[in-house]
Amino acid sequence: MADKIGTVEALEKRQDWLAPYATDWQASRGRYFSESPSVTRTPFQRDRDRIIHASAFRRLKQKTQVFVAHEGDHYRTRLTHSLEVAQIARSIARTLRLDEDLAEAMALAHDLGHPPFGHAGEDQIDACMVDYDGFDHNAQTLRIVTKLEQAYPHFDGLNLSWEMLEGLVKHNGPLLTGETALEALPAAFRDFPHLEDLELTTFAGPEAQVAALSDDIAYNNHDIDDGLAAGLFSLEELMEIPLVGDVFREVMDEHPVLDRPRTIKEAVRRLIGLWINDLTEETLKRAAEAKPKSAADVRAMDYPLVAFSDGLDERQRALRAFLYERMYKHYKVNRMRSQAKRILKELFELFLAEPDTLPPPLRHDAEQTQGARRARIVCDYLASMTDTFAIDEHRRLFNLDSMI
Repeated sequence: MADKIGTVEALEKRQDWLAPYATDWQASRGRYFSESPSVTRTPFQRDRDRIIHASAFRRLKQKTQVFVAHEGDHYRTRLTHSLEVAQIARSIARTLRLDEDLAEAMALAHDLGHPPFGHAGEDQIDACMVDYDGFDHNAQTLRIVTKLEQAYPHFDGLNLSWEMLEGLVKHNGPLLTGETALEALPAAFRDFPHLEDLELTTFAGPEAQVAALSDDIAYNNHDIDDGLAAGLFSLEELMEIPLVGDVFREVMDEHPVLDRPRTIKEAVRRLIGLWINDLTEETLKRAAEAKPKSAADVRAMDYPLVAFSDGLDERQRALRAFLYERMYKHYKVNRMRSQAKRILKELFELFLAEPDTLPPPLRHDAEQTQGARRARIVCDYLASMTDTFAIDEHRRLFNLDSMI
């Protein structure tokens, strides 16, 4: 790759403190478009800053995980979730002596490809795109940071470092296995001309693995908070869940007169700490056994370096099963999902059939093509929308009252 990053002298000592298997910013594989290195930031600090300033990142403030944005301001959005994941990732990376900036940048960027209306929105857009190579939010994240963000004069995308792109693509594990061929990957992955350079058959670097499990820690515990606040399940029901119930009882025993909101906040805070401590202990144990000498050694391992213990994983599955049934499948959430799917389905069908209803310059691009290429333009437009914008756009196009 071009733009082999030079030395930022003021930051060299910090690298010496890191674990031998941490990603070395001084040995970064660089960027696909040549740029002069920053004299004040490492490549990964620069990546983080580019994510924060991206339009796609700002739009996360009105994209939701479970609830639709207008349901209430106190529920988490993709933006607040990403900030919480970044805080957890940075804390874990510091404890493990990994590159905090790279872990933080991964965490901030991991949800950029999500469409409006959470998983319901992704399911619906994927269904709309079934004849046009489908939709995948991880692949869409890669598409955003390499193509759709257009803020720089000499290239499309954000021109992130190789390590960032590799981590975004593989943070959940190798993209290609013995059962998965390149041709089976989502189109938004395959459209990236350097995809195979990202070593698709190996695990990601340690910082990307930290970011991925920080995501699990954040949504496991914050869904408890949001679900209780929404009244989707009771505290008494939650107390029946292994580990979670133990922590809530511990808080109640220590603080018998504490009000309900503070009890919940304190229990969730302790649960997050419990998850973090388990992950760091298990990861340090694995590092001591595998003895990786570099980030490349971590990628080449037969199993992930960063992981929860088997005991916590088992208890985590019980919590996820409870949340799936009592929160994600609650009739109130199902109603929101149903409405969200109809909005996206009707918008997709209209824009595909009548590209002249798209705003410029999308209108011009869509009118000049058809089939899969037009569908991808529409898909990109829908995926970029916030919840509120999608609702308003649907109202403008399908509600005659909005034209008066």
